[in-house]
Amino acid sequence: MKKKPITKLFLYRYRFIIGYVLLGLAFIILLFTLPLFAQKGLSQAELDSATSSYYLGKDGILSGDLVDLPYRVLQKFSIMIFGLTAFAIKLPSIVIGLMLGFLLILLLNRWFKNNVSLLASGLVVLSTPFLFLAGSGTPLIMIVFWPTLLLWLGSKIQGEKRPKPMYSFIFAVALLAAIFTPYMLYFAVFCVIFVLIQPHLRFIVKNLPKLPLILVGLIIVSGIVALGLNVVRRPDTIMALLFAPGFEPQHFFGNIAAGFTPVFSWHNSVEGTFLSPLISLPTFALALIGLFSTTKGFFASRNSIASILIVFCIVITGFNPNAVVFFILPISILIAHGVKYLLEKWYGLFPENPYARISALLPLTVLFAIIIIPSLLQYIYGYRYNPNVADSFSNDLEVINENLTNETLLVSDNYDFYRILSEKSDIKVITELSEQVENLAILNNPENKPANYTLSRIITSPRRDNSDIIYLYTYTVKGE
Repeated sequence: MKKKPITKLFLYRYRFIIGYVLLGLAFIILLFTLPLFAQKGLSQAELDSATSSYYLGKDGILSGDLVDLPYRVLQKFSIMIFGLTAFAIKLPSIVIGLMLGFLLILLLNRWFKNNVSLLASGLVVLSTPFLFLAGSGTPLIMIVFWPTLLLWLGSKIQGEKRPKPMYSFIFAVALLAAIFTPYMLYFAVFCVIFVLIQPHLRFIVKNLPKLPLILVGLIIVSGIVALGLNVVRRPDTIMALLFAPGFEPQHFFGNIAAGFTPVFSWHNSVEGTFLSPLISLPTFALALIGLFSTTKGFFASRNSIASILIVFCIVITGFNPNAVVFFILPISILIAHGVKYLLEKWYGLFPENPYARISALLPLTVLFAIIIIPSLLQYIYGYRYNPNVADSFSNDLEVINENLTNETLLVSDNYDFYRILSEKSDIKVITELSEQVENLAILNNPENKPANYTLSRIITSPRRDNSDIIYLYTYTVKGE
């Protein structure tokens, strides 16, 4: 019986479809499960974000409170539907992270062959920094989401001989929405300058149909007018969009150092919300290979864009150290270039031997397993047990939801955040005791114990430091 050629086998013919399906399933499962038990608790930035989102009203929007508006609207509805829980606060980032992951996969698939994009996508969407970003209930993920969306839409316009006008229209709308996210004004200027100096892109824009160009122009002008009116009403808006709160020019280079320290800290852990190193050493080596492999055709739009995005990342990190997460986008492109280079060199050794090509699966599997598995384990256990990072997250809200029902909760910090509990549950939140209550719970501050109350219970958490979270008191009538 004649054997089937290897190219006729089912697994070989549909290997990329199977690979993308498995990657997508793994990504979805990890995204909806890991943030719930890996980042155990909420950071101060998440508390502030939830507070800002929940109290966002029509009056604020009409008066010009538009910074991070799309994300804040999603987070507000999430809290209104699911209550004040860690899951509700993180859900918008999980959903946007899901879209961002698939956008990265689609973007790499547009620019590289299936074998390269599949491997590179797996390394990126299953990495520690990406999973952290998708599990953090703050608008920080939008810094990566908008540029990725714009680059993918741009690739749909650039990669077609006759691009559909709809893509140009969606690109303009996305660019308009993006400018109300901090630092995206710089990215909008970057896009315009890059198109003007890149000959191939300039040629494509000149040959686009006139109707989409006119629509894009009108949308961009409308966005500039809306932004101008917003700045007139709220002058602080432009500062929030261009710089971090409290930014001082003399701290620019210090912010860059602070931002990139956890990225390359391979020998020691750094205190903060970022688990170091954000880039593993094998991943960094692969990205370096990709960077050097692009020097030959640097002025091709796809090759040069990663290097320019790195410069952009350094600039915005100077304004805000947390903006360093933007590096996920250029690193993704460089990783794909590195994978492409390795595969081309291997296939170049055996140009006519399909079995030699298949034999590369074993070392490639080992290589990527060495990169992905430690990264996942670092994410799962690092955010739980690394004291430099774990102490940045508080599980006070979880303890409150599990142990309190209709008590009066006395808080000294983050009152606006915990006040949401008064609207979403039977818990009454106060900052000072003005009247006697039967059951009083004091959060993280036993020194506030009032007279005539007897300690009945101390509720603790698995936290390393300050594990006694809630002190429950019962009112004692005088004379008893």
